[in-house]
Amino acid sequence: MIIIGNTLVSEDLFDQEFICNLSACKGSCCIEGDSGAPVKLEEKEAIEKEMQKIVPYLSEASLQDIEKRSGFEIDEDGEWVTTCLPTGECNFVRRDENGILCCGIEKSFLAGESKIRKPSSCYLYPIRVIKVGDYEALNYHRWDICKAACALGKQEKVAVYQFLKEPLIDRFGAAWYAELTEVAQAFLDQFKK
Repeated sequence: MIIIGNTLVSEDLFDQEFICNLSACKGSCCIEGDSGAPVKLEEKEAIEKEMQKIVPYLSEASLQDIEKRSGFEIDEDGEWVTTCLPTGECNFVRRDENGILCCGIEKSFLAGESKIRKPSSCYLYPIRVIKVGDYEALNYHRWDICKAACALGKQEKVAVYQFLKEPLIDRFGAAWYAELTEVAQAFLDQFKK
């Protein structure tokens, strides 16, 4: 792990390659897993505040389920997560005409209607951020459903931190990302010698 500001960054972000390949996986990360997408309390509250702007981008099944049980619940670890349909899909996604699961929260944001992009756990994926003392630790999460993303990243030679430039800047700032880029280059240069 490398310290950058108040973060601990795994070297995997520099030497692992990744480009999300939705045409291959169809958004499997929005349906697979033990529970819904992790959300911070402030994200939950922001989504609830913007809900009427997000509703048009959700499926009828999701709307009915959200009305019955809310869009959020506490998981077995005591953390907030989005609720899911009995079929597994996050209640905030909808299949498009190509069968790809798309985030209704993000669709509303991209249409200029809501202020929240999507939960940071989704926006930053495949990076998972956890609190470690006073630091936030950034780790690369490996998942079999992302094999096509790893293959595309390798083909295009795009490291995880490069693929996630925009969400990383959004979360940690441009100066932090500039330092991350310098550290990544120094890290990779040591293996070229």
